[in-house]
Amino acid sequence: MNTEILGVVLQIVLMVVLAYPLGKYIAKVYKGQKTWSDFMKPIERLIFKVCGINPAEEMNWKQFLKALLILNAFWFVWGMVLLVSQGWLPLNPDGNGPQTPDQAFNTCISFMVNCNLQHYSGESGLTYFTQLFVIMLFQFITAATGMAAMAGIMKSISVKTTKTIGNFWNFLVLSCTRILLPLSLIVGFILIIEGTPMGFDGKMEVTTLEGQEQMVSQGPAAAIVPIKQLGTNGGGYFGVNSSHPLENPSYLTNMAECWSILIIPMAMVFALGFYSKRKKLAYSIFGVMLFAYLTGVGINVYQEMNGNPRIDDMGIAQTGGAMEGKEVRLGSGATALWSITTTVTSNGSVNGMHDSTMPLSGLMEMLNMQINTWFGGVGVGWMNYYTFIIIAVFISGLMVGRTPEFLGKKVEAREMKIATIVALLHPFVILVGTALSGYLFAHHPDFVASEGGWLNNPGFHGLSEQLYEFTSCAANNGSGFEGLGDNTYFWNYSCGWVLILSRFLPIIGQVAIAGLLAQKKFIPESAGTLKTDTLTFGVMTFAVIFIVAALSFFPVHALSTIAEHFSL
Repeated sequence: MNTEILGVVLQIVLMVVLAYPLGKYIAKVYKGQKTWSDFMKPIERLIFKVCGINPAEEMNWKQFLKALLILNAFWFVWGMVLLVSQGWLPLNPDGNGPQTPDQAFNTCISFMVNCNLQHYSGESGLTYFTQLFVIMLFQFITAATGMAAMAGIMKSISVKTTKTIGNFWNFLVLSCTRILLPLSLIVGFILIIEGTPMGFDGKMEVTTLEGQEQMVSQGPAAAIVPIKQLGTNGGGYFGVNSSHPLENPSYLTNMAECWSILIIPMAMVFALGFYSKRKKLAYSIFGVMLFAYLTGVGINVYQEMNGNPRIDDMGIAQTGGAMEGKEVRLGSGATALWSITTTVTSNGSVNGMHDSTMPLSGLMEMLNMQINTWFGGVGVGWMNYYTFIIIAVFISGLMVGRTPEFLGKKVEAREMKIATIVALLHPFVILVGTALSGYLFAHHPDFVASEGGWLNNPGFHGLSEQLYEFTSCAANNGSGFEGLGDNTYFWNYSCGWVLILSRFLPIIGQVAIAGLLAQKKFIPESAGTLKTDTLTFGVMTFAVIFIVAALSFFPVHALSTIAEHFSL
């Protein structure tokens, strides 16, 4: 077997195998059962005491959401203050200046909503202080927020009838201390051994192989990179993210980081099964997600390893496949795997430039984010799938002439309205944003352009760059087609508002649906009950998801990625 293909297969097998026991452990943590990490209890009790929180106090879904939104509002103010004043704060050996208000708004919103879209370069756009006390801090908190929201939903569907869905603050702290922190320490240890810097010295002067002097940025990268991956955050410590040789030094670190991106989203699906005691439902959901993921991996690996047909027509050998924008030490296969892994989640980190991938690879990368349900971010990925389960249950119930039910609860008009709004919000903000940017590009280019220009590529690919930016924002992903000059007033503010709408409205809707269903009277299963843990229903859910995505996004892809593919 080709060694690159072997590496791809090994990484996928490793993720799937380890996700099962991790999911079982996560379920125990949220249920408050005994685990090996109970030594963290004194620290957790101290946190609750200092913050005046009673972790045993139950919350209804409205109280749960209120706590979630207040927390995020507080950290937004915190981040804005630090980013616009970072030039005068400590831990700044390179003398980096403050961010402008529009860039700080975009950065703060982006990291607060677990997107980590970066309209700056990490080496010059941040200081060590803000890397730690804004970026790394937010990467823990926002990931834990999504996990806490899913924990509340799991609790709501695990009981027959309840008015409460747990305690948000308890789930938040447990997510950090019992799951994110231990895994980050393991990954960080691997990175340090392999050469990722961990210190507070300024830029280092090195002599290149050509004999030239070059200044290389350093800093506490090994502390930040693990949570960037494990929390499906994705924000790079360095400007070129995990294609940087210090952020991702070797094939071993590449495997560890790629594994880190998907391990918790995969495990959270299994955790649902263990927590609610509905393993068949979890297996069904996991199977649909895994099928979609493997399909994307197969397409992208084939596209990137076979290279550009235009170069073949010129009689030029493409050793290693389409290597433009990729690192030789990693190869096209590993980059293709990463491109799918990072877009089926809301991670957004890259080990190669997506702007340079083949058109069909770009199509798959965007479709993953436009569908936004295949594993997704930690916690919120399954919650997006949950929205489509509600829609699929309703449609299936109407098709067979029965009242739609999910896990013993009737799905009625109120839940369907919320689910429909959540499902349609995603394509709405992406397509409206892309249409607006296209209009401004054609009629008012000075309004959106930066000093270095706006689009490096006109035509089909230029449209893809604009579509990708809003798709990445709406999916809380953060990756980009970097041919786009995005540090402008237009992109900073338009992307910022898309980020806010696409993060909080779905979470509010999904938690509301769970809370409303939890309050309803439980209906025991009968011969006429629609089973939602079968292969048939899994296929039905997949069809609903795909049809919504196809109807929403095929026209714009016909003018961008698909048109570019046929122009090769």
